[in-house]
Amino acid sequence: MGLFGRKKQNTEKMTETVTKAVAEVPAENSNLGDVSLGGDRMVCRHQLDHALSGDGQGVVMKFYIENFKRMNELFGFSYCEELLKAILEYLREETGCTVYRYVGVEFISILRSRTQGQAVRLAEEILDRFSQSWKIDGTDCMCSCQIGLCSYPGYASSADEILKCLDLAVSKAAETGMNQYAIYDSKLHAAHLRKQAIAKYISTALENHELEIRFRPTYNTQENRFVRAEYYMRMFVKDIGMVGSAEFVPIAEDTGQISSVEYYALERVAQEIAELEKKGIEYESIAVPVSPVLIIQENFIDTVQSMIEKYQIPSGKLAVEIDEYALTTTPVIIEIVMQQLKDLGVELILNNFGSGYSGISKILELPVDTLKFERMFMWQLETNPKSEPIVECLIKAADKLGKRLIAEGVETQRQLDILAKFGCAYQQGYYYSPTIPQELLVNVLGKSMEETRTVLDQEREKLKR
Repeated sequence: MGLFGRKKQNTEKMTETVTKAVAEVPAENSNLGDVSLGGDRMVCRHQLDHALSGDGQGVVMKFYIENFKRMNELFGFSYCEELLKAILEYLREETGCTVYRYVGVEFISILRSRTQGQAVRLAEEILDRFSQSWKIDGTDCMCSCQIGLCSYPGYASSADEILKCLDLAVSKAAETGMNQYAIYDSKLHAAHLRKQAIAKYISTALENHELEIRFRPTYNTQENRFVRAEYYMRMFVKDIGMVGSAEFVPIAEDTGQISSVEYYALERVAQEIAELEKKGIEYESIAVPVSPVLIIQENFIDTVQSMIEKYQIPSGKLAVEIDEYALTTTPVIIEIVMQQLKDLGVELILNNFGSGYSGISKILELPVDTLKFERMFMWQLETNPKSEPIVECLIKAADKLGKRLIAEGVETQRQLDILAKFGCAYQQGYYYSPTIPQELLVNVLGKSMEETRTVLDQEREKLKR
């Protein structure tokens, strides 16, 4: 028998053994001992399918233990494994049910014949325990937990479906802070269906060139003219309406479509730069925001270089905008890629400057040309006087670092006056211009607000319809 035949035979035997073992799993409320992670996961999925296919009702709970990577660094692997065992034993005792260690630091329990109200009260009790310390081998530690709840029957008819529901509920809980719970309800279900519809439409929109291309112009108050612009996408999805890139780009990241979406954007920006150069328009650069998921792809630099060569883009005219948060994901790779972009003559813009993800000292080490204020600071200038000295310090810090600074989200005269007082010349926002279609960019760049007032007011009226 060949190697393939032996592997196939062994696989069939293993499948038969696992199937038999799953079939012999005791009732849900029995107290299983510790089993291997893979076995626990398979048994859990079987029990979920069994619960969902029956006539009963109940609630499935998912527990996600946060900050465990940091815990491993502080206390070591052995300590953390003992901690997980203690947590698992507590959860089993508190729920009165089997608790499966599904994967890593995720646990799942099926609360048969429980109401949603009972499950919520149980979640609150468990989270109260996580607000206290755990003692392992005489050493105290704190760890937090997020809980997702999903009732059945209702939103899911299979293990795969309810696991997705629980993931969304846990993510929702995490958005509200430490030690929280969230219920997968009609509102969260509607958001899930919306996300699915958008994900399905992205590929169609790309194939049919149905992504609407727009730009956000940036004004230089010292030169009194629009000097640069940032690429922006949106698309119309049937039964949903217009969806902006702030919503569909994260979905493209999750579904693996981000390369198609942002390489499409990169080429459109390259084409626009070539057109501006051909017409002799005066401008500094055109920026394209890039996801950190795309930046770390092996072919990213090669693709950017090929675009520059294909469209003969002069040095400094193409700008790549990277969110400050990206520096916390894979910092070494990101920094290498940034330097490679710099060597290609690409302007580097760090978005959300001042968000706190990276310190000023970190920015000193990066080949960044331009910083962009986090939009939140502009909003706070309207309501919180304490935000003014923070904005002033950040503007002065950017100046001392020799970096260009752009304030985005400028919408009111008060914001404009404060920025002028502190010397921030580059400003972007609805006060100056709405997003504009690609064909209008040549009529805006290099011109003053007075020269563009009519065309921009017309665009504002169109967006209101």
